[in-house]
Parts: sequence; C-alpha cells; structure tokens
Amino acid sequence: MQSLNTILYAHQSLLLIDASSQTIHLGWLQRGQPAQWSRIEQEAGTGLYALLEKIALSPNDAGAFAYCEGPGSILGIRTVAAALRTWTALTSRPIFSYRSLDLLVHTEGRPGATFIFDARRRSWHAVSIDAHGVAEPLQRIPEGQLPPGDLLMPQGFRTWTALPTPTPATVPYNPTRIAGDLTDTDLFSVSSDPDAFQPEPPSYARWSPQVHQAPPPKS
Repeated sequence: MQSLNTILYAHQSLLLIDASSQTIHLGWLQRGQPAQWSRIEQEAGTGLYALLEKIALSPNDAGAFAYCEGPGSILGIRTVAAALRTWTALTSRPIFSYRSLDLLVHTEGRPGATFIFDARRRSWHAVSIDAHGVAEPLQRIPEGQLPPGDLLMPQGFRTWTALPTPTPATVPYNPTRIAGDLTDTDLFSVSSDPDAFQPEPPSYARWSPQVHQAPPPKS
C-alpha cells in the first residue's frame, strides 16, 4: 500500500478519477502544488471527458493515474478502467487503485461501525471497524447477516437490494480528502489490470460440446 505523498514523490503528478458514485470526481494532483478538483453528475462515458476539458488537462500530462475500483457503480468504474488501459497502452505509466469503503473508514470511521454498499444478489459489501478502531478486511455478507452496531452507507451510491432494518445512516463520500488530511494514509495499491472490484472471481457455466445427431426416424 502507498500514500498519495509517496506516489507524488515518485511520479510528480497524478490524475485521479472516481466514478464509483453518481458524481464523477476528477483530481489533478502535482507535487508541491495545490490540488485541482472538478466533479460532474453525468454518465461516465461523457462525464469523464467533460471534466478533462473543464480542467484543461490531457491524460498525456499525467505521470501516473489512480482510480477507485469500487465497490460502486460497475459501469462507471469499468468506463474509467477502459480509459486508463488505453492511455497507458499509448504511453506506459503506473496505475494505482483504492477502494471506496476504505476511504470511508479513514474519513468517517469509528469503533463499532460497519460501512456497507450493495453487492446485489441480496448481499452487501461490508467493512467493519472493531472496538479498537481497526478495520477488518472487506467481505461480502448475505442480507440478514450484517453485524450488530451502526450501519453506514455512502451518499450518492445507488442500491438495488432492500435496505436492512433499521435503515443505515448515510455519510458524505468525498474523494477530495485524499489530497487533504489523508495525504500520508496508505490507501493505494498498484493496479496492473484496472477493472471494477469483485469480491470473488467470476464463475461461468461449463459447456460440454456434443456432436450433432440427426433426430431418430419417425415410427
């Protein structure tokens, strides 16, 4: 894991994109310079490039890239991941990823709280903080099996699964904190193949080929 300051020390500049929620956040971060942030509520395929135009920035200017791999909007995250793969194929640069719920642990966390986000199929992504303030690893939990204590959800994230009872409280989701009080927090991992976060590898049905046979003759 690496911090923003460590990345900027090594690469001088970083283009950060977070499309995990309904609001797309874009940050242009340079070593020794004030951070520039812009955001838009728009579909990621057009919103991403609208933000680049708004901030008058080309991806070619970045020494490295970072993105939120989720949990969050699969479509938004994969749109960003596809753009990052294209940009780094043209000019090789490192890509770093962080997770939305890990960001919340550092900005809104408190002992005994659990941050959740819809994992569909009647389950939840969850990160719990123990009584000592230590965050447990992210896990996927079936509905009805969430741990006791305060349940918190990020604002601006869509849900499909019915909310648990009592209804979780919502907390702000603000990626700009990464360039504020979290500059020395180890949030980032190297991403060699950017994609949306999945708690387990996808499974596929196995197809067994069979030689085509003529139907039996009618009697």
